[in-house]
Amino acid sequence: MNRRDKQNYYLDMAEVALERGTCMRRNFGAVIVKNDVIISTGYTGAPRGRANCIDLNYCIREQRNIPRGTQYEFCRSVHAEMNAIIAASREEMIGATLYLVGRDAKTGEIMRDANSCTMCKRMIINAGIRQVVIRRDHDTYDTVQVQEWVEHDDLLDGRTGY
Repeated sequence: MNRRDKQNYYLDMAEVALERGTCMRRNFGAVIVKNDVIISTGYTGAPRGRANCIDLNYCIREQRNIPRGTQYEFCRSVHAEMNAIIAASREEMIGATLYLVGRDAKTGEIMRDANSCTMCKRMIINAGIRQVVIRRDHDTYDTVQVQEWVEHDDLLDGRTGY
């Protein structure tokens, strides 16, 4: 029997979380883990009590042809990373790892170029999370040290996410 490595085990859990996502463009799942204990999970969806895009059957960002990584003020969703952070205490998150998986809602394919958006990066930094592991396909992933985001401000470097 081949045992799944621990990184992919937690990424598999994040992939299960994204199944709850309600975005018509891209769905993400996030799992925060510290000392091999799952602290919290999150997925992409409208704030509690508000209608989701899949319920409304439209996406305002799609209607306006808003490119990926820009003008999130028009998005109804709270991002997976944000939802996972909201559900945990900062004390639990200090030094933790956030596992992230993104899937294109139209194709169903894992997003090989997934990344946290600028706002999520800020929240991850302030939460005290140490690293982010991002799935690239079923078995491969990249590990980003959050300190790199502190040292290289994406607003100054021109990099975007989601």
